[in-house]
Amino acid sequence: MAVSANNDACVIGVDFGTLSGRALVVRVRDGAELGTAAHEYRHGVMDDTLAATGEQLPPDWALQDPEDYRDVLRHAVPAAISQAGIDPGAVIGIGTDFTACTVMPVLRDGTPLCQLPGLAGGRHAYPKLWKHHAAQPQADRINALAHERAEAWIARYGGKISAEWQFAKALQLLEEDAGIYARAQRWIEAADWIIWQLTGAETRNACTAGYKGIRQDGRYPAREFLAALDPRFASFATDKLEHPVLPLGARAGSLTSQAAAWTGLPEGIAVAAGNVDAHVTPPAACATEPGQLVAIMGTSTCHVMNGTKLAEVPGMCGVVDGGIIAGLWGYEAGQSGVGDIFAWFVDHAVPPAYLDAAAERGVSVHELLSAEAIAQPAGAHGLVALDWLNGNRSVLVDHHLSGVIAGLTLATRPHEIYRALIEATAFGTRAIIDAFCSSGVPVTELVIAGGLMRNEAIMQIYADVTGRPLSLIGSEQGPALGSALHAAVAAGAYPDVPAAALAMGRKQPGVYVPDQRAADVYDALYAEYLLLHDYFGRGGNEVLHRLRALRQRTLASPAVQR
Repeated sequence: MAVSANNDACVIGVDFGTLSGRALVVRVRDGAELGTAAHEYRHGVMDDTLAATGEQLPPDWALQDPEDYRDVLRHAVPAAISQAGIDPGAVIGIGTDFTACTVMPVLRDGTPLCQLPGLAGGRHAYPKLWKHHAAQPQADRINALAHERAEAWIARYGGKISAEWQFAKALQLLEEDAGIYARAQRWIEAADWIIWQLTGAETRNACTAGYKGIRQDGRYPAREFLAALDPRFASFATDKLEHPVLPLGARAGSLTSQAAAWTGLPEGIAVAAGNVDAHVTPPAACATEPGQLVAIMGTSTCHVMNGTKLAEVPGMCGVVDGGIIAGLWGYEAGQSGVGDIFAWFVDHAVPPAYLDAAAERGVSVHELLSAEAIAQPAGAHGLVALDWLNGNRSVLVDHHLSGVIAGLTLATRPHEIYRALIEATAFGTRAIIDAFCSSGVPVTELVIAGGLMRNEAIMQIYADVTGRPLSLIGSEQGPALGSALHAAVAAGAYPDVPAAALAMGRKQPGVYVPDQRAADVYDALYAEYLLLHDYFGRGGNEVLHRLRALRQRTLASPAVQR
């Protein structure tokens, strides 16, 4: 490996999350984390009202303000360097990762439309966050037409593309605000837009293009296909998307003087190609070999791993050549709600007595509920739940599904519901693992990353439900470490991502082991979960869709005041 001659050389990884961005200073020779800092987005997630006008947003919308992303560069990066106590001149590269699909309309020079005069009040002018699910009708039409025309690419996405992705969101923009669609000269992932801000040049990366942009075998869906959706959509890919695509770990460009002034970093250092928070994490967890499934568990969960061959896995988010590691097929699946589900329960369904008890003990409500939940034997609550409170990403790919809790009685207590919700998300992960294995893509190791790995109760339940030992990434900053690792490759310190992972990544193998008694109980509960899963999710009863439609009609009525 060709490590930089400077033994103290460092790189910066910047992880742009759902509510904040975090910068991490990492030493190139051994991956030591020297300093970190976070900056919260001033506008957070706009899912109820548009900040600029106070306008109420429709159901299932989720927008962000791109200036919040620039602020991370201005605040978090200098703060992380300061905490590390290093000379900024020691930094040889910067890498970034982003939530996806978080996509935005911009001018040809990269200016976001929401920052143009007169467009601050146009909701379609803003970045649509990954959890913007209002494009489900458009996704349904894209999927139906793809199967009707026997498009070869649809099988690469498990038979369905998601409402979260580029084409569905762009079609929604066209159909709901043709004026803003026409002014959008480029339609770009935030993962690539932030690289534009750092280098001054537009680039596109293989990860978001392949998974979120339906780019397979070097091309996007054909003009004829797009025209069949809407004649005005025919040139969408060629006019607003088409651009050379960079492999992961490539050098996207050099840091501009403007970006150097924002960050306090030396002008001209390497900037790595954009990447996604989930897909950048496996190298940081030393999981670059085929079969090592990494679950990045936070507000949602992404499941990513490499494989040696191309296989079509029903309900997956996609399989992309070089989508994680060059030379391997990168597989992605996911769950749209995990930590968000637990947060919803704590915020809206916990009695005041639990808040008081947590305060008395000096712990969070999550910690209190987790301790009480794990003290109860598996199966003792008599509950089974479906983890669809934010829709289903895999394996059903349907964001109009909603949650279900079965088995409630007057004796049911909050910590029991909390445990059932944890179990539901674990069952969702087990369904994803089963889908991979039954499609000829074996899972040889389950590695956990993300904030939820700090919760011991959740980790033990996942080990028991899946019947597999859980390895943990050896860093609490997995995506940021992964981005830093890619920056080291872009700067020429390592020849490729696996070599950088070997030197800079960290993993703790087999930290949580299944308890056999609990695992046996969970086999029985999982069977019940699958019955409900297929009944409500595969057409046995469309009640969840009918309830969603009724909600949409009611909220859309002019007589309803939200």
